[in-house]
Amino acid sequence: MKYSKPPASYEAQIQILKDRGLIIKDEDFARHCLEHHNYYRLSAYRFPLAVSGSPDRFLPDTTFDDLWNLYHFDRTLRQLVSEAVKRVEISVRSRWVYVLSHRYGPLAYEDPKVFRDLKRHNAALDLLDNELKKSHEVFVKHYRERYQMKRPPIWAMSEVLTFGSLSRFYENVKRTSDKKEISRTYDLSPELLKSLLEHCVYIRNLCAHHSRLWNRQFTISVELPNRSPVSVVESIHPSEDRRIYNTLVLLLHMLKIIEPHARWPVRLVDLLNTISPRFHPHMGFPSDWMDRPLWKPLSS
Repeated sequence: MKYSKPPASYEAQIQILKDRGLIIKDEDFARHCLEHHNYYRLSAYRFPLAVSGSPDRFLPDTTFDDLWNLYHFDRTLRQLVSEAVKRVEISVRSRWVYVLSHRYGPLAYEDPKVFRDLKRHNAALDLLDNELKKSHEVFVKHYRERYQMKRPPIWAMSEVLTFGSLSRFYENVKRTSDKKEISRTYDLSPELLKSLLEHCVYIRNLCAHHSRLWNRQFTISVELPNRSPVSVVESIHPSEDRRIYNTLVLLLHMLKIIEPHARWPVRLVDLLNTISPRFHPHMGFPSDWMDRPLWKPLSS
């Protein structure tokens, strides 16, 4: 079937929203939002504001501001999550470098004996070589010209290592004791840290592409602990394993260790309080989330 639906002007888009029951008090503001954020993008936030079973009919008294505020909330949530994921990446990268360099030397990441899957290790090195070729970092040229090194030592190399490559390098480390030394920094098992890194790479990519977080069901979920850390186990919501709530719990746990005095947790709770509690279940939040261990200290 040939698609024949024509594009709608901004005025027509506004009329469509009004015909569906959305109250628009300031049409100039609505038009501005549509000009810069795309009708189709904004319309994805209408579902919790729509009549049950009729996604194209807004609930009575729903305003454009309600729709815009939800969109703005999600945009700020992405910024906060992206910030936390970056801190996780930098911390894990630092610990990975420290452990491997002290056990296997400055070029530990080149040594095939350190890794369990040679094919994957070679593929990771190929990706790294591509990053080094593209890099304009002075240190890359420095090690190449002064020391005739194809690749710099691990502590310098890590600065051009992508998060995805870091996740793959960590997962491919052969000795469990090496992984444990890294993962126990965060009071997690090696398997849980591996899963969290893979999930964070996925979440980081969603944020980078401006994709929704607040009501998304993730295709790459994160493994949830069932015994420890106790504060995490008692704070997670296992039945909502594909929503952002459990991700936020794990990020809270990680940042509590990485930057114990950071205001990120407070900023997150402040943001969550800017929307109606009726929207929290769309993110996988349990009704008693503020009474759970990782959240309770942030309630005051």
